[in-house]
Amino acid sequence: MTTLSLKRGDGSVYLTVERNRTAGWIHANWYGHQTIGSIMDGGLTYVDMLRQEPCDKLLNDHRNLQGAFTEANDWIEQVWTPLIIGAGLRYFAQVLSPDIFGQLSIENLQLRIGNQLHMHMFDSLENAQDWLRAQE
Repeated sequence: MTTLSLKRGDGSVYLTVERNRTAGWIHANWYGHQTIGSIMDGGLTYVDMLRQEPCDKLLNDHRNLQGAFTEANDWIEQVWTPLIIGAGLRYFAQVLSPDIFGQLSIENLQLRIGNQLHMHMFDSLENAQDWLRAQE
C-alpha cells in the first residue's frame, strides 16, 4: 500500500490518500474543514495517482470532514471530473460526513456528476467497501 498525506500550513493533515492494491481502489480520507485550494490539491493528487497506475475505483471518505465545500463543486464538475474519468475512474463510493453541510455539498455534487460516474453514497465505510468489491 502507498499512502500520501497532504498537510495544511499549520502541519495538520487534511487528506490521506492510500492506494490499496489488494482491494483495487484508492481510499481518500478527508479531515476537518476544506478550502477550494485543499480540494483542488487533493483531487489532483488522485488524478496523478491514477495516471501513474490505473485504477477504476475511488473510496472517498468524509467521516472526518467538517463543513460545506459547495464552492468547490464547480471546479470538481468542470475540471476534476473530466480529468479523473480520463485517468480511468469509473466507480466512486462516497462515505458521507456526519456534518449536514458536508452531506448537502456531496448531494449537490452527485446531481452534477452522477451521470458521468457510477457514484453511490453510503453511511458506513463497510457498505462502501462492499459496493466497490461488487463492481467489476
